[in-house]
Amino acid sequence: MNTSVSIFAEIPEELHDSLKSYLETHPNWDLDRVFSAALSLFLLQNESDHNAQSARNYRACARVYLETLFQQSD
Repeated sequence: MNTSVSIFAEIPEELHDSLKSYLETHPNWDLDRVFSAALSLFLLQNESDHNAQSARNYRACARVYLETLFQQSD
């Protein structure tokens, strides 16, 4: 079961401009897909705990990241 959670975040204007430009040139991507990929990659790269719960979280983040990258457009 996929559950979505809304996130409200302020980002620097330069990052917003880059994101807007990227989305304009990559029609298969949308804002939600970009944020899912970026957040899951960040969590994968910054995992430092080595216990059972963090291993489950790591696998879940890896699954979200890979599904987001290889998602087919509708």
